[in-house]
Amino acid sequence: MDSQEEVRLLLEGRFVENGITEYTGDGSVDINGKPVLKNNTGNWKACPFILGTECCERLAYYGISTNLVTYLTNKLHEGNANAARNVTTWQGTCYLTPLIGAFLADAYWGRYWTIAVFSTIYFIGMGTLTLSATVPSLRPPPCVDSICPSASFSQYAIFIVGLYMIALGTGGIKPCVSSFGADQFDDTDSKERVRKGSFFNWFYFSINIGALISSSFLVWVQDNLGWGLGFGIPTVFMALAIGSFLSGTPLYRFQKPGGSPLTRMCQVLSASFSKWNVEVPHDSSLLYEVPDGVSAIAGSRKLEHSDELKCLDKAAVISDNEVKTGDFSNPWRLCTVTQVEELKILIRMFPIWATGIVFSAVYAQISTMFVEQGMTMDTKIGSFTIPPASLSTFDVVSVIVWVPLYDSILVPIARKFTGKERGFSALQRMGIGLFISIFAMATAAIVEIRRLQIARDLDLVHQDVSVPMTILWQIPQYFLVGAAEIFTFIGQLEFFYDQSPDAMRSLCSALSLLTTALGNYLSSLILTIVTILTTKGGKPGWIPDNLNEGRLDNYFWLLAGLSFLNMLVYVLCAAKYKSKKAS
Repeated sequence: MDSQEEVRLLLEGRFVENGITEYTGDGSVDINGKPVLKNNTGNWKACPFILGTECCERLAYYGISTNLVTYLTNKLHEGNANAARNVTTWQGTCYLTPLIGAFLADAYWGRYWTIAVFSTIYFIGMGTLTLSATVPSLRPPPCVDSICPSASFSQYAIFIVGLYMIALGTGGIKPCVSSFGADQFDDTDSKERVRKGSFFNWFYFSINIGALISSSFLVWVQDNLGWGLGFGIPTVFMALAIGSFLSGTPLYRFQKPGGSPLTRMCQVLSASFSKWNVEVPHDSSLLYEVPDGVSAIAGSRKLEHSDELKCLDKAAVISDNEVKTGDFSNPWRLCTVTQVEELKILIRMFPIWATGIVFSAVYAQISTMFVEQGMTMDTKIGSFTIPPASLSTFDVVSVIVWVPLYDSILVPIARKFTGKERGFSALQRMGIGLFISIFAMATAAIVEIRRLQIARDLDLVHQDVSVPMTILWQIPQYFLVGAAEIFTFIGQLEFFYDQSPDAMRSLCSALSLLTTALGNYLSSLILTIVTILTTKGGKPGWIPDNLNEGRLDNYFWLLAGLSFLNMLVYVLCAAKYKSKKAS
């Protein structure tokens, strides 16, 4: 068998060495850059290490973020609105920094080394934050009566450095772990492709196991045993995450980095602009593409031509001068069809991506306004006091309940009606989640209306005290947000991995995470605008420090209305979306 035939069969996943076993057909390699055997690597045998990494890392992250608003208000003595803004801004940054990790992973380092490097940064940040909460001189003294001294510049600076090192570290990990896990399943194998759909469900399940421990046990530790221990435990789990990830190295399948995706997109724009007066041929087969079975882009399959955005096709038109000289090597003047299609895919995905921002703003309420609402309610169940932030446990429980139900019950039922191997398409799944999110915000508003009514009946409006309404009334709103997560966030993971070009999967995963960042920023912006507009004329506003004087219900109704409008836009965009076609 000649070498060209071996390459062809290897790409198709059918090449057999010594009659023993098959190689993967998606171009994956081992850590030494050699083609990998299906039976010895990847699949579910490699996934426990990745799922363990994600579970421990998410436990560390939520161990910080879930109760952070309480730390800011009770230990650093910030006001409610300011603390909520700082938390959402930091959380937004945690979902903005994935662009850095994704670029390095796709262009240069690959997903494995990007995860390893940024995990180390993450661990150092966790240690710094733990130190700031443990050493008395690194935090402000406690309140005396109503006098609460603010943190000094140096105290606040050390806290912020640790916090934003965590943001950088988690940013390098987030876009890579889910994609690296999905890389363990061969796209050219129909059985492994179905298993990859299940992987995303169990990946999100692992996230929420970590979140469950954080929102229950760790929140209790922070509120009752101290913040030094409460931040120290997540630091230990971050070390365990690194150990779990490195332990699976011999079993992993690796995708080669394909070079800078930003450079390739700029090349398409440059080439199409330089040929703005060139006519695109009606026969797409006349457009430039490398003749071999392998794409010119490392780690990528060829993409079939699509009829949309024909102006970009000019980048793949072979000019008369290029025909005469036979020089097709300048990518700034001539791009392959696959390279052009990469940019087209990103543009087609943009409207779907944008509709995830409002949903992320709704999700941000779990760690901000839901917590502050809970702090004004009766947190005692008998002799036990429930930390308000620990109510997010019910969001996590909702997810943990829904994942196996979805995977084992909903998918087989839906498959009978839709004929799709995963039951629902990723777009259908996301739409269902957006619909549920409307009811989550409406439920929160109804609970707040009842709470304010009790405050008025008992003449507690002008007293900054808890209202005798059990905090357990918040459970439905947390449960509904969890149900919405299962559909929208996991749908996003599937959509941005499956629809992204092969050599841009980390970047597209980062773009899906960017919706969470922008959702947090949107939440901060809405909070700022609402505060400015509703406090005019000396009014307390919708969200004052004493929520008994406010109208938090109006804020929740506003988010419900925005969610409804967002869902309508999403339905229109999803109906027009055309999926990619890889050769």
